[in-house]
Amino acid sequence: MATNWTERIRAFCCSPSGFLTETSPDTFLSELLRELRDDRVSYGVKVLLLSPLCEYPTLLCSSESAGEETALDLMSVFTQCPSRFSQFRCHLLVALTGVLVCSSCVNGHSRAALDFLDLLLRMARDASDPPGEGTRRLLRATACDCLREMEASCPGLLSQRLELLAGLRQLETSRLHQAFGVLQILALRNAVYQLTKQAGAGAAHLKALLGGNGSVAWEADQEAVHMDATDAAMLSSLILGPMGRVPTLHTGPDCKELRSVLSSLLEESYLLTPLCQAALFHRLTEVVAMVPGIPPAVFRAQLLRLLGTNEVCLLHVTLLMKCGFTDSLFSAEDEAFLLKRLVVLSQHPLLSSPEKLFYMDCILHFPENRPISCGDSDEAPPVLLTPQLASVLLPSVFNDSATLLSRLNLQALVFLEEGDEESRGLAYIYDHLAALLHIVDRGGSRDIVVTFFRAAFLFLFYFHHVERYATCLSEQLCHLYLQHTRLAPHILNLVNQTQERLPECKWFVGLLQGLQRVITRVPFGQLPLHDLSSHLKVLDRVAEEEEICQRSSLCFLSTIVTQTSSSLCTSGDWRLGNGLLGVCRRVLLHPNLDSMLIPLADILQHLAFHYGDTDIRDHARLYYTFLTMLSREKLSAVLVQSAAEGGGQVKKRTLSCVMAESEGLTNTLTVHQTEKPIFQLTEALPGPHQEAENLQLNQEDEYKTLECYRAQFSKSGFASLIVLKYHLTHTEPHDPRFEQLFSIQLHFSLTDDHYEELQDISVPCLFRQGPPPVVQLTLKPRRPYPTTIHASAIFTSKDGLTWHTAMPDIHVAFQQVFLPLPAPPTWSRASTRDVFECLWDEMRHETGESCISLFCCQLGEAALKALVEKHFHSFLVPDPLEEAAEFRALLFLPPKSHMLLKIGSTEDAAHFNMATDDCRLLPQMNSYLLKVTSSLENSVS
Repeated sequence: MATNWTERIRAFCCSPSGFLTETSPDTFLSELLRELRDDRVSYGVKVLLLSPLCEYPTLLCSSESAGEETALDLMSVFTQCPSRFSQFRCHLLVALTGVLVCSSCVNGHSRAALDFLDLLLRMARDASDPPGEGTRRLLRATACDCLREMEASCPGLLSQRLELLAGLRQLETSRLHQAFGVLQILALRNAVYQLTKQAGAGAAHLKALLGGNGSVAWEADQEAVHMDATDAAMLSSLILGPMGRVPTLHTGPDCKELRSVLSSLLEESYLLTPLCQAALFHRLTEVVAMVPGIPPAVFRAQLLRLLGTNEVCLLHVTLLMKCGFTDSLFSAEDEAFLLKRLVVLSQHPLLSSPEKLFYMDCILHFPENRPISCGDSDEAPPVLLTPQLASVLLPSVFNDSATLLSRLNLQALVFLEEGDEESRGLAYIYDHLAALLHIVDRGGSRDIVVTFFRAAFLFLFYFHHVERYATCLSEQLCHLYLQHTRLAPHILNLVNQTQERLPECKWFVGLLQGLQRVITRVPFGQLPLHDLSSHLKVLDRVAEEEEICQRSSLCFLSTIVTQTSSSLCTSGDWRLGNGLLGVCRRVLLHPNLDSMLIPLADILQHLAFHYGDTDIRDHARLYYTFLTMLSREKLSAVLVQSAAEGGGQVKKRTLSCVMAESEGLTNTLTVHQTEKPIFQLTEALPGPHQEAENLQLNQEDEYKTLECYRAQFSKSGFASLIVLKYHLTHTEPHDPRFEQLFSIQLHFSLTDDHYEELQDISVPCLFRQGPPPVVQLTLKPRRPYPTTIHASAIFTSKDGLTWHTAMPDIHVAFQQVFLPLPAPPTWSRASTRDVFECLWDEMRHETGESCISLFCCQLGEAALKALVEKHFHSFLVPDPLEEAAEFRALLFLPPKSHMLLKIGSTEDAAHFNMATDDCRLLPQMNSYLLKVTSSLENSVS
């Protein structure tokens, strides 16, 4: 058995979703719990059995009820487990915590979560560890970690146990002192935050909270622990934003109890590890920020140790404290010392690059005592960071890429604040940029190339207004391109980013003019053919700018087209021809087209007659027709993809779109992906139940009912199918582009192998204003289990583009698999009754996979009758007496399983006697009955 479970657990952990295609989560969970309760299984194997619950609790316990039932079973196993098996008991506590938290039992205030919290608190208090053994200490440490996880998932849960937690920390002499301290400060921070949300809360409430030692929070006040998403986001860190946003608790000067608790925690903080110290100071800073009655000077005794630390986490929390309290805790001397220390650490040779980058980022976001800028996220050097102090962080070509760019950014900000365009610092930065360009020119690696262009963008971002350096950089880039045309994508990207981020700067226009000049002045005999493609891409981008005259570009095109007929035109290179047409298309849209009409027409006519590729000739001929036959306004209307009014409307396609490289042809042939689902399948309401006709058979036929019924399963044409009807509807909010959809092809993919593969379904059209079409989903089960079906679709929008969209998953519930008995059409009701009796007699002996079970619930006779009428009416087996004290239902679950029910009531409960020929269906049926009966129980209560 151990070997079998080892293989199964390994298979589950390797692919949980793939493993669950062979069985259902409920079945696998019930098998795990059964093995955990089995005394014959060794505890080493039981630890292995807990791993799925520890790692994938959400997958196995998808609902709160399933999580509570699983937790109760695990707590029963924990109670019965001998204390010497401490490792297994620790794993049990971890599994219980994961199940309760992930199934929302903690936030849902379930009884199982309350009992588990009481168990954890009892174990945390129990320090009676026998001499020479550490089993109890290990269990207490695990219990403390579980309590911290529960408090983090449900803030305020332990707010009534603050005095107990403080006592545990003070009395603990082992390593658990640290764990109890972290747990106490977390509970204290959450409790104080809750008080800030209560109207009228003050010093008396805080005093009562610190001295409280009652039950967990929700037993005293269930509403107190409820927090919305905004509170949860705020609790992640209360001091990352402006301090004005921190909620406060007005206690006045009378809060000596809280001051005593904080002092005790601070005095013992040096005993903790650096990470725990950072967490402790972070939470203490939040508490002091929320209680103005506690002065920030309470941290003063620890500040000297924090300022001299070499731990990253402690230095970070020191900066958080400075951000929160500024000059109320940090003097001007402290601020200057901290900044100098950051500068030293940013270039310390013994530190790693990530640490240095972190310290430089801290400098750029240094929380000043009296900040000049009001921005929360803008990078700006502090006032105390002078050029002389920052000179130790000048970039060098020997720095790695990230460090070089970070230092360059910092120095640029410092010299920008200085405002002197003739300073030596700015000259040094440009010389450094020129050195990088020289390395690229000498054949630098790809990393060096990327670093140079990023550095060039940073320089332009800050100093584009310094004309002397901007012009010099433009000239050097033109020379660099002429030597290395492969850098065209990098240069064009620099142009585009500069235009986008610096719209008021026209530096990029000058660079494009320089590139056009160096390209068109290259002698024809010195023009390599492999560079021509890059040249055409650059000239295409140059032609986009209205300020640049295109006459030299057309002369260049005319030269290479007319003088290379034997090599270029006759070769018929489609990509090269498409590049030529791309430049021509841009020129067709240029404002000064009238002055360039004749040279452009000559180029297009030559391509139309002499180019070796038919596609390029046809496109050139079409462009020539546009140029000679259409007016300026009509030409622009045809070539420009005008954006429709109304925001977000897809651009209309024109015939000319197929002429431009990577623009029209790609747009036409590409299947576009939607950002969100466009439509969905919603379950159609079922029609009224149809009563079966009461047909009569001859007496001799009724004796062979069961054999006749089973014989049809062996027929080749017999197939049990489940037909589910859905409406295809648009999702909300709607997108104007997809008001009318055509040629919709729905595709379905299964998440398990419980059903046969589904065929695609075609829907002719879907209009938002019209009635939703009905989609029939036909399932052929292999095993009658609930499942989830992934759905997607390909469709055509009204502008002719093809789109692919993901659709919301389709969830097939267990009750949707129920079908009436597939009886022959000539059967009578008495025949159905005979089949029920025969099947029940067979199943009650529990042979093979047959088994019986009983489900009970608190329902009155009237409520039970209403439940049967609502959920089992179509499956009832007629009773000839019509006065029987129980209902009988026969459910057929394809392909050939059955679930038989005898439903009755007594004075105090309703009973559902179940019999089935597939015992694996019982957990599903039990969950379904629990769901339908609990809703009636709640309505009655």
